Amino acid sequence: MKGFYGLIGLVYMVTTSFYLSPRLAVKNENGITTKTEKVADTKSEKKAAASSSEVLYQSIAFDPEHELNYEVFSKALTGFENLKKAGLLTEESHLLTICDFSMSSNMKRLWVIDLNDKKVLFNSLVAHGKNTGEEFATNFSNRESSLQSSLGFYITDATYQGDNGYSLKLLGMDKGFNDAAYRRAIVLHGANYVSDDFAVMHKRIGRSWGCPAVPKELTQPIINSIKGRNLLFIYYPDQNYLSSSEWLKA
Repeated sequence: MKGFYGLIGLVYMVTTSFYLSPRLAVKNENGITTKTEKVADTKSEKKAAASSSEVLYQSIAFDPEHELNYEVFSKALTGFENLKKAGLLTEESHLLTICDFSMSSNMKRLWVIDLNDKKVLFNSLVAHGKNTGEEFATNFSNRESSLQSSLGFYITDATYQGDNGYSLKLLGMDKGFNDAAYRRAIVLHGANYVSDDFAVMHKRIGRSWGCPAVPKELTQPIINSIKGRNLLFIYYPDQNYLSSSEWLKA
């Protein structure tokens, strides 16, 4: 009988030795056992995060003719979440404004999205800087007097009446890319040259001195919606920026 119980104990030890716990036991070259996380868990977490952004994107009713690119949305959402974690946006913040400057300036390339209600509040034309390009944006700068647009994440600040009428101050959050925006007076404002009529006459809409300018008739409703610490993201597929921005780190 003792031999029988001994045999059962041996079988139990052999079979349980193959069990893999959430932390894997690994012996190094010196025979010392260490523990490491399962790679599969990390991959699952990343997949779940990616899926959540895709689900949110799919739930937003974009105009089929003016649909925001998913990759641009995903990057904007990553920055939105990181800026919230850093305490630079309030927990109540739920509006995300995106300018896709990889698109023709003759297209509606600005979106204001309500992430809570999952709907587009505004989809509009938006101008880039005079020295950033003609119909298409190609060059960006953070320097004063460059008359160029600046890439990256901005937090909307206070409104004021200026030379361009009702305007919204912007605080650049990307060091070296747009953090000079306040000194440069890069603001969101309205302009008559941001219109379909102007584009028909000149083959492109007009250009600003670096500000994201919107149509005159949409200036007040857009500014009143996004003022007061909401997020604006100006996107362009510039690899230097995309690999450098701290807010795009997963």
